[in-house]
Amino acid sequence: MRPKLGLSPKKIARARKLAEAIAGPVREHIRRHTTATVERATLRLLGADGVNAEGVPVPNLAVAALSTEGLRRGAARWWLSAMAQCGCSSEELSKAVADGLDLSTVALVAPKELKGLAADLVKAAAKRIRAHAATRRREIERHKKREGSPLLYVIVATGSIYEDVKQAEAAAEQGADVIAVIRSTAQSLLDYVPFGATTEGFGGTYATQENFRIMRTALDACGERIGRYIRLVNYASGLCMPEIAAMGALERLDMMLNDSMYGILFRDINMQRTFVDQHFSRMVSAFAEIVINTGEDNYLTTADACEKAHTVLASQLINERLALDAGMPRRLMGLGHAFEIDPEMPDSFVLEVAQAQMAREIFPESPLKYMPPTKFMTGDIFKGYAVNAMFNFAGKLTGQSIQLLGMLTEAIHTPFMQDRYLAIANARYVMNSMAGLAEEVEFRRNGAVVRRARETLDRALALLGKVAKSGLFAAIEAGEFADVKRRPDGGKGLDGVAEKAGDYWNPAEDFLRASLGLGG
Repeated sequence: MRPKLGLSPKKIARARKLAEAIAGPVREHIRRHTTATVERATLRLLGADGVNAEGVPVPNLAVAALSTEGLRRGAARWWLSAMAQCGCSSEELSKAVADGLDLSTVALVAPKELKGLAADLVKAAAKRIRAHAATRRREIERHKKREGSPLLYVIVATGSIYEDVKQAEAAAEQGADVIAVIRSTAQSLLDYVPFGATTEGFGGTYATQENFRIMRTALDACGERIGRYIRLVNYASGLCMPEIAAMGALERLDMMLNDSMYGILFRDINMQRTFVDQHFSRMVSAFAEIVINTGEDNYLTTADACEKAHTVLASQLINERLALDAGMPRRLMGLGHAFEIDPEMPDSFVLEVAQAQMAREIFPESPLKYMPPTKFMTGDIFKGYAVNAMFNFAGKLTGQSIQLLGMLTEAIHTPFMQDRYLAIANARYVMNSMAGLAEEVEFRRNGAVVRRARETLDRALALLGKVAKSGLFAAIEAGEFADVKRRPDGGKGLDGVAEKAGDYWNPAEDFLRASLGLGG
């Protein structure tokens, strides 16, 4: 979409420079630390899998057996040493760990003697992930003529993966392009990943590798029937962010919600841990060509969407920089924002259009994810349907990439199939009827839309300058984002952070960094 707002390129460049300065200390913290879940994700990429008789995952058993010193040197060292000494496969070693083998008792082999074995295991995982990426590219290209813009994104959340499949197939047949499987309530706070197919989630379905496989298989079959590629989404966030990213890469998920700021602010996950976790998970997603979705839209559910719009833009710029630092190209950065201004406010739609157009112009290469109204949905389904139509109009007018459809029953219950059908019908009608309107519309040089966008950019610049001086950790502690305050030493998961030793070794990380051109 061509620029229409006349935003200052110098100010945008200055904002990106400030974001880079903000990311610098975070990058240094990431470089010096690892976490329990980074090490577990590494073992998963090396083939660790399964659970013991009590249902504890093998990666958890393996990492828990190692002291903090073990984490500091890299869990892969012990896993690969055990494989080398017993001459077994990762599958066989997984069974031995599940049966009670304590990895901390394994005599270590020098890394130089393990590099060949490590390379073979990492290359096997990489081959599988690359094949998935090639399949995705091929299928999207094959069906692109049947695909609209923006992509229509809906959620399923029954608690049972098998019921989710039925609802996902129905949504795809009705016109959805993207299916997100909502996770069971509070899974982000579990410091392990459940195993196998699950049927008893609350408010959503557990993210497991088997559930990913079941839904991927079903959507592929459905897509073949209807002649479209259906994208699958889940959540690489929370205390197991890197592990879920690895599982998603291994099972060909297409998008993953992936944002440490969301976890810090809205799930009270320790910031020292989750910035490290995010970096590793984004390297995995970048290598797998998975689009990430960030969580800035959530800021507007706790802070005023009109007054604090600049915090969304500032966070998007910081998130963009952190993603670039993880080797992720902009075409994979689904930066989030939302249609959340009080609909009773005069000119609320004008302000929404200004913010959406501004985001589109500042991030022209990114597949922006536009979130629907939720905060002011009251249970009045008729007004809700009208507000969602306005949201769909704004999304199409401003060239958004991914449109998460609003439900007329928002604030009443988890959507039924018919609610989803009506949401898709609403979006298809609105977007089809105005398909060429964006090219016809211009904004007055000093009109309300342009003034609002420029004001928001100026305020974001001021906030970024403030954060650059204080540091991101201090800014979060001060409540600069979403009006939520978190301490650097607070929240969940700090005990899973370890400073890397001088001889730390992680062959999966080394491979990802080399593949993504990140250097040593």
